[in-house]
Amino acid sequence: MADFIHVSIAWPYANGDLHAGHLAGAYLPADIFARYHRLKGNHVLMVSGSDAHGTPITVEADRLGVPPNVVFEHYHRRFLETQKQIGISYDLFTHTDTENHHRVAQDIFLKLLNDGKLFRATQRLLYSETEQRFLPDRYVEGTCPRCGYTQARGDQCDNCGALLDATELINPRSKIDGSTPVIRETEHYFFDLPAFSERLLEYLSTGKEHWRPSVLNVSKNKARDLLPRPITRDITWGIPVPLEGWENKRLYVWFEAVMGYLTASIEWARNTGQPDAWKRWWYNPDARIYNFIGKDNIEFHTIIWPAELMGIDGLYADEDDGPISLPYDVPANEFMNIEGEQFSKSRNWAVWVPDILERYDPDAIRYYIAVTMPETRDSDWSWEGFVTRNNTELLAAWGNLVNRVLKFAARHFDGRVPEPGTLRDIDRQIIAQVEGGFERVGSLIEAVKLRDALAETMALAREVNGYLDRAPWFKVIKDDRQAAATTIYTALRCIDNLKMLFAPFLPFSSQRVHEYLGYEGRLFGEQRIEVFEETTRSHPALTYDASDAIGRWEPSALPPGQALRDGEALFRKLEPELIEAERARLGQPREAETLPGRG
Repeated sequence: MADFIHVSIAWPYANGDLHAGHLAGAYLPADIFARYHRLKGNHVLMVSGSDAHGTPITVEADRLGVPPNVVFEHYHRRFLETQKQIGISYDLFTHTDTENHHRVAQDIFLKLLNDGKLFRATQRLLYSETEQRFLPDRYVEGTCPRCGYTQARGDQCDNCGALLDATELINPRSKIDGSTPVIRETEHYFFDLPAFSERLLEYLSTGKEHWRPSVLNVSKNKARDLLPRPITRDITWGIPVPLEGWENKRLYVWFEAVMGYLTASIEWARNTGQPDAWKRWWYNPDARIYNFIGKDNIEFHTIIWPAELMGIDGLYADEDDGPISLPYDVPANEFMNIEGEQFSKSRNWAVWVPDILERYDPDAIRYYIAVTMPETRDSDWSWEGFVTRNNTELLAAWGNLVNRVLKFAARHFDGRVPEPGTLRDIDRQIIAQVEGGFERVGSLIEAVKLRDALAETMALAREVNGYLDRAPWFKVIKDDRQAAATTIYTALRCIDNLKMLFAPFLPFSSQRVHEYLGYEGRLFGEQRIEVFEETTRSHPALTYDASDAIGRWEPSALPPGQALRDGEALFRKLEPELIEAERARLGQPREAETLPGRG
């Protein structure tokens, strides 16, 4: 029976382009996982969107001298185009400034308020006397009281990862004008997190053997020492607090952005003309919800979001609906550094995805990120590693296998799959080894051990290369045509199955192999950028239409006699000279973009 799999992905702030760290931390692992489950025939709903309300957007808007919505709309569109190019197959990638997200977030606020899970309290915040306003946390920098890092943000230290209150910073300063803010009092609503401590510890202690130890340990420690958190802020950009007298305050972005996993599911259901379909995941005790995030977001997804869900259980539910679904797994990845140094937007020490897509094939990028994915510890994007992995693995072990077998079949067997005759032991053994990969690789993907899954798949490709080195084909074509036919049939059958094993990781080249082998149809569905007038304020969204997808996660036997197609090389060789050229780009200013309304 098909499973219900919900894939929730961290929402990127719409204040700058996506970089390799975004792909490695959350987006690519989620896509690989979702594609696999679609091939398995499971019911997959994969959602995310642009975070329109985070203060990084308003900081960037102030820097550029434009309204926040101009920054958000510009980068939201670039997110859609970039992720479509790299193949992140969302059922819906939307944004947090939709009517739907506003409505549901306000409903959640009122539900928690009416059930006594929110309370009002006076808060001491940093106030800029020069600007005559309270400073949101991202508008403040200072020295971290935990580790001494001198450029800690008002909400979090990027050096040690500690979540902070801006008033804790040593020597705080305004990011706008460098002035020293003062502390003033203001009133806000707080989420009573300590009221959920016992339930959270029970949740984190029951059936979590499949969680990564690093995620589980930090979550349990946090759950034992919870404090109330403010959920409103003094700012004019964001979702209004739905109460009279609170017109100049907004819902805190950390409080409402995580709701996007639920609100996007509701929006997807409405867009597809089945308004209650989202409940198949959110009110289904057998559904599994996975939150793909980076390690800096663990607390928000294992403590705060589950507490919010516990507090709103029953919202929009019918009498026969079960309890609301909590995250089944939060496979948080570590960070991907760049040439041994931490990502830095201010220094332009980054590998920007739109830029590299102009120079390299999407599957080459996907492959390198997947084989260096920071699943258990920080990893590193190295341009030397990118070139080496492309040339010695992707090209030499997989691409060349496909190309040389197809060319031999075209030259000696009229471009058709040859009749195999009687398979020999050597043929049956390699076929069984490759077909056994569906269970082995599938088990690794289901455990979100994606690096191991890809390594297993590439090892199978090497085994097929080894088979060709041992089995008769090239040298015997004139003397024993049938022996060569058996070998080429066996190799093509293995390639056919390897194509599917690689497909979640390398969807573009796997589709080309599918076509080269003479098949019709698409392994996966089609990604589209669409506008849903009623739900996205006329802003576009990224969607996925799986109606014509024919890919299946199961062995197949390539039909003898099937006509093969001519095809180009799957991958191109990368020359060593580009390593230094790419390194030289690091730290250099990017070409300035012109945003609408700025000139």
